[in-house]
Amino acid sequence: MQNLLDFDAQGLAAWFAEQGEKPFRARQVLRWMHRAGEADFETMTDLAKSLREKLRVSAEVCSPAIISDRLSEDGTRKFLFDVGAGNAIEAVFIPEDDRGTLCISTQAGCALECAFCSTGKQGFNRNLRVAEIIGQLWQANRVLGAGMRMGAESERIISNVVLMGMGEPLANFDNVLLALRLMLDDNAYGLSRRRVTVSTVGLVPAIDRLREECPVALAVSLHAPSDALRDQLLPINRKYPLAELMAACQRYLEKAPRDFITFEYIMIEGINDSDAHARELLDLTSNVPCKFNLIPFNPFPGSPFRRSQPERVRCFAEVLIRAGIVTTTRKTRGDDIDAACGQLAGQVSNRMRRLPSQSIQFQEVNA
Repeated sequence: MQNLLDFDAQGLAAWFAEQGEKPFRARQVLRWMHRAGEADFETMTDLAKSLREKLRVSAEVCSPAIISDRLSEDGTRKFLFDVGAGNAIEAVFIPEDDRGTLCISTQAGCALECAFCSTGKQGFNRNLRVAEIIGQLWQANRVLGAGMRMGAESERIISNVVLMGMGEPLANFDNVLLALRLMLDDNAYGLSRRRVTVSTVGLVPAIDRLREECPVALAVSLHAPSDALRDQLLPINRKYPLAELMAACQRYLEKAPRDFITFEYIMIEGINDSDAHARELLDLTSNVPCKFNLIPFNPFPGSPFRRSQPERVRCFAEVLIRAGIVTTTRKTRGDDIDAACGQLAGQVSNRMRRLPSQSIQFQEVNA
Protein backbone atom coordinates (compact mmCIF):
# COMPACT_ATOMS: atom_id res chain seq x y z
CA MET A 1 0.00 0.00 0.00
CA GLN A 2 1.60 3.28 -1.14
CA ASN A 3 1.32 6.24 1.23
CA LEU A 4 0.73 9.22 -1.07
CA LEU A 5 1.91 11.67 1.61
CA ASP A 6 5.44 10.42 0.90
CA PHE A 7 5.41 12.12 -2.54
CA ASP A 8 6.00 15.69 -3.63
CA ALA A 9 4.27 16.82 -6.85
CA GLN A 10 6.90 15.32 -9.14
CA GLY A 11 6.97 12.02 -7.31
CA LEU A 12 3.19 11.79 -7.23
CA ALA A 13 2.98 12.47 -10.99
CA ALA A 14 5.54 9.72 -11.63
CA TRP A 15 3.59 7.26 -9.47
CA PHE A 16 0.34 8.08 -11.29
CA ALA A 17 2.11 7.59 -14.61
CA GLU A 18 3.13 4.10 -13.45
CA GLN A 19 -0.55 3.43 -12.80
CA GLY A 20 -1.38 4.48 -16.36
CA GLU A 21 -2.96 7.78 -15.26
CA LYS A 22 -2.47 11.26 -16.69
CA PRO A 23 -0.47 13.92 -14.79
CA PHE A 24 -3.49 16.12 -14.07
CA ARG A 25 -4.89 13.35 -11.87
CA ALA A 26 -1.86 13.69 -9.61
CA ARG A 27 -2.51 17.44 -9.29
CA GLN A 28 -6.12 16.77 -8.38
CA VAL A 29 -5.16 14.31 -5.65
CA LEU A 30 -2.42 16.61 -4.39
CA ARG A 31 -4.96 19.39 -3.88
CA TRP A 32 -7.44 17.09 -2.17
CA MET A 33 -4.80 15.73 0.20
CA HIS A 34 -2.97 18.88 1.18
CA ARG A 35 -5.29 21.80 0.52
CA ALA A 36 -8.50 20.10 1.60
CA GLY A 37 -6.87 17.77 4.15
CA GLU A 38 -8.76 14.81 2.71
CA ALA A 39 -7.73 11.20 3.26
CA ASP A 40 -10.77 9.39 1.85
CA PHE A 41 -10.51 8.80 -1.89
CA GLU A 42 -14.30 8.38 -2.15
CA THR A 43 -14.81 12.04 -1.26
CA MET A 44 -12.50 13.19 -4.10
CA THR A 45 -15.51 13.70 -6.30
CA ASP A 46 -13.77 15.04 -9.42
CA LEU A 47 -11.87 11.76 -9.82
CA ALA A 48 -13.33 9.05 -12.02
CA LYS A 49 -15.02 6.29 -10.05
CA SER A 50 -12.62 3.72 -11.56
CA LEU A 51 -9.63 5.75 -10.34
CA ARG A 52 -11.10 6.11 -6.87
CA GLU A 53 -11.50 2.33 -6.74
CA LYS A 54 -7.92 1.80 -7.96
CA LEU A 55 -6.59 4.17 -5.28
CA ARG A 56 -8.67 2.50 -2.58
CA VAL A 57 -6.87 -0.82 -3.10
CA SER A 58 -3.37 0.43 -3.90
CA ALA A 59 -2.82 3.66 -1.95
CA GLU A 60 -3.49 5.46 1.30
CA VAL A 61 -3.15 8.91 2.85
CA CYS A 62 -1.61 8.13 6.21
CA SER A 63 -0.09 10.65 8.63
CA PRO A 64 1.25 10.08 12.14
CA ALA A 65 -1.57 9.66 14.66
CA ILE A 66 -1.96 12.29 17.37
CA ILE A 67 -1.28 10.77 20.79
CA SER A 68 -1.93 13.95 22.75
CA ASP A 69 -2.91 17.55 22.13
CA ARG A 70 -2.03 19.97 24.93
CA LEU A 71 -2.98 23.63 25.17
CA SER A 72 -0.85 26.14 27.07
CA GLU A 73 -2.25 29.06 29.04
CA ASP A 74 -0.76 31.40 26.40
CA GLY A 75 -2.49 29.61 23.51
CA THR A 76 0.50 27.55 22.40
CA ARG A 77 -0.54 24.04 21.40
CA LYS A 78 1.72 20.98 21.53
CA PHE A 79 0.98 17.84 19.55
CA LEU A 80 2.56 14.46 20.30
CA PHE A 81 2.60 12.16 17.25
CA ASP A 82 3.07 8.39 17.14
CA VAL A 83 5.71 7.37 14.57
CA GLY A 84 5.79 3.71 15.54
CA ALA A 85 8.07 1.28 17.36
CA GLY A 86 7.72 3.16 20.63
CA ASN A 87 8.79 6.49 19.14
CA ALA A 88 6.89 9.75 19.39
CA ILE A 89 7.67 13.21 18.06
CA GLU A 90 6.41 16.66 18.95
CA ALA A 91 5.18 19.68 17.00
CA VAL A 92 4.11 23.04 18.39
CA PHE A 93 1.64 25.61 17.07
CA ILE A 94 2.32 29.17 18.21
CA PRO A 95 -0.49 31.67 17.50
CA GLU A 96 0.36 35.37 17.31
CA ASP A 97 -1.57 38.46 16.23
CA ASP A 98 -0.01 38.60 12.76
CA ARG A 99 0.85 34.95 12.11
CA GLY A 100 0.42 31.35 13.14
CA THR A 101 3.64 29.36 13.27
CA LEU A 102 3.94 25.59 13.31
CA CYS A 103 7.24 24.19 14.59
CA ILE A 104 7.75 20.66 13.28
CA SER A 105 10.17 17.78 13.86
CA THR A 106 12.33 16.01 11.29
CA GLN A 107 13.87 13.11 13.25
CA ALA A 108 12.89 10.74 16.05
CA GLY A 109 15.43 12.06 18.52
CA CYS A 110 18.71 13.66 17.54
CA ALA A 111 22.27 12.38 17.27
CA LEU A 112 24.02 15.73 17.73
CA GLU A 113 23.67 15.91 21.52
CA CYS A 114 23.82 19.69 21.99
CA ALA A 115 24.45 20.34 25.66
CA PHE A 116 21.43 22.61 26.22
CA CYS A 117 18.75 20.59 24.36
CA SER A 118 16.49 17.96 25.90
CA THR A 119 15.93 16.22 22.55
CA GLY A 120 19.65 15.48 22.27
CA LYS A 121 19.57 13.83 25.67
CA GLN A 122 16.96 11.37 24.38
CA GLY A 123 19.32 9.86 21.83
CA PHE A 124 18.49 9.09 18.20
CA ASN A 125 16.35 6.43 16.56
CA ARG A 126 15.81 7.34 12.89
CA ASN A 127 15.02 9.95 10.27
CA LEU A 128 11.37 10.73 9.69
CA ARG A 129 9.84 9.87 6.33
CA VAL A 130 8.29 12.57 4.15
CA ALA A 131 4.80 11.52 5.26
CA GLU A 132 5.83 11.90 8.89
CA ILE A 133 7.28 15.38 8.34
CA ILE A 134 4.55 16.85 6.15
CA GLY A 135 2.02 14.82 8.11
CA GLN A 136 2.53 17.08 11.11
CA LEU A 137 1.42 20.07 9.03
CA TRP A 138 -1.38 18.00 7.46
CA GLN A 139 -2.72 16.96 10.86
CA ALA A 140 -2.34 20.41 12.44
CA ASN A 141 -4.26 21.99 9.57
CA ARG A 142 -7.10 19.52 10.09
CA VAL A 143 -7.21 19.97 13.86
CA LEU A 144 -7.05 23.76 13.62
CA GLY A 145 -9.68 23.86 10.89
CA ALA A 146 -7.30 25.35 8.34
CA GLY A 147 -8.10 23.15 5.36
CA MET A 148 -9.63 24.34 2.09
CA ARG A 149 -13.00 23.32 0.81
CA MET A 150 -12.48 22.66 -2.86
CA GLY A 151 -13.22 25.89 -4.71
CA ALA A 152 -12.90 28.34 -1.80
CA GLU A 153 -9.88 28.77 0.43
CA SER A 154 -10.44 29.29 4.14
CA GLU A 155 -8.41 31.58 6.36
CA ARG A 156 -4.78 30.50 6.57
CA ILE A 157 -4.32 29.67 10.25
CA ILE A 158 -0.81 28.27 9.80
CA SER A 159 1.01 31.03 7.90
CA ASN A 160 4.59 30.04 8.80
CA VAL A 161 6.40 26.75 9.23
CA VAL A 162 9.71 26.38 11.03
CA LEU A 163 11.73 23.18 11.03
CA MET A 164 12.97 23.68 14.57
CA GLY A 165 11.44 20.75 16.41
CA MET A 166 13.08 17.45 17.27
CA GLY A 167 16.12 16.57 15.18
CA GLU A 168 18.54 18.28 12.81
CA PRO A 169 16.65 18.93 9.54
CA LEU A 170 19.72 18.93 7.29
CA ALA A 171 20.80 15.52 8.62
CA ASN A 172 17.61 14.17 6.99
CA PHE A 173 18.11 16.18 3.83
CA ASP A 174 16.35 14.13 1.13
CA ASN A 175 13.10 13.71 3.05
CA VAL A 176 13.15 17.29 4.30
CA LEU A 177 13.66 18.53 0.73
CA LEU A 178 10.52 16.77 -0.52
CA ALA A 179 8.53 18.08 2.46
CA LEU A 180 9.75 21.63 1.76
CA ARG A 181 8.66 21.35 -1.86
CA LEU A 182 5.18 20.39 -0.71
CA MET A 183 5.03 23.36 1.66
CA LEU A 184 5.89 25.69 -1.21
CA ASP A 185 3.71 24.04 -3.87
CA ASP A 186 0.62 26.09 -4.81
CA ASN A 187 -1.34 22.85 -5.22
CA ALA A 188 -0.43 21.86 -1.66
CA TYR A 189 0.22 24.47 1.07
CA GLY A 190 1.35 27.42 -1.06
CA LEU A 191 3.66 28.99 1.51
CA SER A 192 6.28 31.49 0.37
CA ARG A 193 9.97 30.73 0.77
CA ARG A 194 10.20 33.61 3.23
CA ARG A 195 7.65 31.93 5.50
CA VAL A 196 9.35 28.54 5.67
CA THR A 197 12.47 28.40 7.84
CA VAL A 198 14.99 25.61 8.22
CA SER A 199 17.06 25.70 11.39
CA THR A 200 20.44 23.99 11.48
CA VAL A 201 23.32 23.66 13.88
CA GLY A 202 25.64 24.15 10.93
CA LEU A 203 26.03 21.15 8.60
CA VAL A 204 28.04 23.06 6.03
CA PRO A 205 27.76 20.74 2.99
CA ALA A 206 23.99 20.47 3.49
CA ILE A 207 23.64 24.26 3.77
CA ASP A 208 25.29 24.53 0.36
CA ARG A 209 23.00 21.86 -1.05
CA LEU A 210 19.89 23.58 0.33
CA ARG A 211 21.01 26.82 -1.32
CA GLU A 212 21.05 25.07 -4.69
CA GLU A 213 17.96 22.87 -4.40
CA CYS A 214 15.41 24.73 -2.27
CA PRO A 215 16.57 27.99 -0.68
CA VAL A 216 14.14 28.92 2.07
CA ALA A 217 14.76 31.16 5.08
CA LEU A 218 17.75 29.92 7.08
CA ALA A 219 18.26 30.04 10.83
CA VAL A 220 21.57 28.93 12.29
CA SER A 221 21.81 27.74 15.89
CA LEU A 222 24.96 29.61 16.84
CA HIS A 223 24.90 29.86 20.65
CA ALA A 224 28.60 30.69 21.07
CA PRO A 225 31.01 33.25 19.59
CA SER A 226 34.16 31.12 19.67
CA ASP A 227 35.18 27.63 18.60
CA ALA A 228 36.39 26.82 22.10
CA LEU A 229 32.99 27.42 23.67
CA ARG A 230 30.92 26.16 20.75
CA ASP A 231 32.89 22.88 20.71
CA GLN A 232 31.51 22.27 24.20
CA LEU A 233 27.92 23.40 23.60
CA LEU A 234 27.53 21.96 20.08
CA PRO A 235 29.92 19.06 19.40
CA ILE A 236 29.25 19.31 15.64
CA ASN A 237 31.40 22.45 15.69
CA ARG A 238 34.47 20.23 15.90
CA LYS A 239 33.67 19.02 12.38
CA TYR A 240 32.43 22.31 10.92
CA PRO A 241 34.09 25.15 12.87
CA LEU A 242 32.86 28.72 12.85
CA ALA A 243 35.00 30.00 9.98
CA GLU A 244 33.55 27.34 7.68
CA LEU A 245 30.04 28.00 8.95
CA MET A 246 30.26 31.76 8.40
CA ALA A 247 31.55 31.18 4.86
CA ALA A 248 28.60 28.85 4.16
CA CYS A 249 26.19 31.51 5.44
CA GLN A 250 27.70 34.07 3.07
CA ARG A 251 27.26 31.64 0.16
CA TYR A 252 23.68 30.88 1.15
CA LEU A 253 22.69 34.54 0.95
CA GLU A 254 23.42 34.50 -2.80
CA LYS A 255 20.11 32.63 -3.32
CA ALA A 256 18.23 33.08 -0.05
CA PRO A 257 14.70 34.54 -0.06
CA ARG A 258 15.73 36.92 2.71
CA ASP A 259 18.76 39.19 2.66
CA PHE A 260 19.96 38.07 6.07
CA ILE A 261 20.69 34.94 8.09
CA THR A 262 18.97 34.55 11.44
CA PHE A 263 21.38 33.52 14.17
CA GLU A 264 19.71 31.85 17.13
CA TYR A 265 21.46 32.26 20.43
CA ILE A 266 20.44 30.47 23.63
CA MET A 267 21.14 32.69 26.65
CA ILE A 268 22.70 30.56 29.39
CA GLU A 269 23.63 32.20 32.67
CA GLY A 270 27.37 32.51 33.20
CA ILE A 271 28.21 30.49 30.09
CA ASN A 272 27.70 32.61 26.98
CA ASP A 273 25.85 35.74 28.10
CA SER A 274 28.49 38.37 28.95
CA ASP A 275 28.99 41.65 27.12
CA ALA A 276 32.38 40.27 26.05
CA HIS A 277 30.60 37.38 24.34
CA ALA A 278 28.34 39.85 22.55
CA ARG A 279 31.34 41.79 21.25
CA GLU A 280 32.91 38.54 20.05
CA LEU A 281 29.69 37.80 18.16
CA LEU A 282 29.95 41.14 16.39
CA ASP A 283 33.47 40.29 15.25
CA LEU A 284 32.45 36.79 14.17
CA THR A 285 29.49 37.90 12.04
CA SER A 286 30.90 41.16 10.71
CA ASN A 287 30.85 39.90 7.11
CA VAL A 288 27.45 38.14 7.27
CA PRO A 289 24.26 40.23 6.99
CA CYS A 290 22.24 38.90 9.88
CA LYS A 291 19.79 39.37 12.70
CA PHE A 292 20.00 37.82 16.13
CA ASN A 293 17.23 35.99 17.94
CA LEU A 294 18.14 35.70 21.61
CA ILE A 295 16.42 32.76 23.30
CA PRO A 296 16.29 32.52 27.10
CA PHE A 297 17.36 29.00 28.03
CA ASN A 298 14.41 26.76 28.88
CA PRO A 299 15.22 24.32 31.68
CA PHE A 300 14.53 20.60 31.50
CA PRO A 301 15.10 17.79 34.03
CA GLY A 302 18.76 16.96 34.53
CA SER A 303 20.13 20.07 32.87
CA PRO A 304 23.04 21.81 34.67
CA PHE A 305 22.23 25.19 33.10
CA ARG A 306 20.26 28.20 34.26
CA ARG A 307 18.42 30.84 32.27
CA SER A 308 20.14 34.21 31.95
CA GLN A 309 18.48 36.93 34.00
CA PRO A 310 16.27 39.36 32.03
CA GLU A 311 18.57 42.30 32.75
CA ARG A 312 21.57 40.35 31.49
CA VAL A 313 19.70 39.47 28.29
CA ARG A 314 18.76 43.13 27.86
CA CYS A 315 22.36 44.31 28.28
CA PHE A 316 23.60 41.63 25.87
CA ALA A 317 21.05 42.71 23.29
CA GLU A 318 22.02 46.35 23.72
CA VAL A 319 25.61 45.60 22.71
CA LEU A 320 24.36 44.10 19.44
CA ILE A 321 21.73 46.78 18.80
CA ARG A 322 24.19 49.63 19.34
CA ALA A 323 26.32 48.05 16.61
CA GLY A 324 23.36 48.23 14.22
CA ILE A 325 22.35 44.56 14.33
CA VAL A 326 18.63 43.81 14.42
CA THR A 327 18.18 41.84 17.64
CA THR A 328 15.06 40.32 19.11
CA THR A 329 14.49 38.37 22.29
CA ARG A 330 12.19 35.43 21.82
CA LYS A 331 9.22 35.43 24.11
CA THR A 332 9.06 32.12 25.93
CA ARG A 333 5.89 30.37 24.83
CA GLY A 334 4.35 27.14 26.07
CA ASP A 335 6.88 26.38 28.78
CA ASP A 336 4.05 25.26 31.10
CA ILE A 337 3.49 22.30 28.74
CA ASP A 338 7.22 21.81 27.92
CA ALA A 339 6.67 23.25 24.44
CA ALA A 340 9.29 25.99 24.58
CA CYS A 341 12.49 26.06 22.55
CA GLY A 342 14.86 23.28 23.61
CA GLN A 343 12.23 21.45 25.65
CA LEU A 344 10.82 19.10 23.00
CA ALA A 345 11.72 15.56 23.93
CA GLY A 346 8.96 13.30 22.64
CA GLN A 347 9.69 9.63 23.18
CA VAL A 348 12.61 7.81 21.58
CA SER A 349 13.33 4.09 21.86
CA ASN A 350 15.96 1.78 20.38
CA ARG A 351 18.50 4.54 20.64
CA MET A 352 21.49 4.38 18.36
CA ARG A 353 24.15 6.50 16.67
CA ARG A 354 24.37 8.85 19.61
CA LEU A 355 27.55 10.85 19.90
CA PRO A 356 29.79 9.78 22.77
CA SER A 357 29.03 11.77 25.89
CA GLN A 358 31.59 14.42 26.67
CA SER A 359 32.62 15.51 30.10
CA ILE A 360 31.99 19.23 29.82
CA GLN A 361 33.20 21.78 32.31
CA PHE A 362 32.44 25.45 31.77
CA GLN A 363 34.30 28.38 33.21
CA GLU A 364 31.83 31.05 34.25
CA VAL A 365 32.33 34.51 32.84
CA ASN A 366 31.14 37.37 34.97
CA ALA A 367 29.14 40.00 33.14
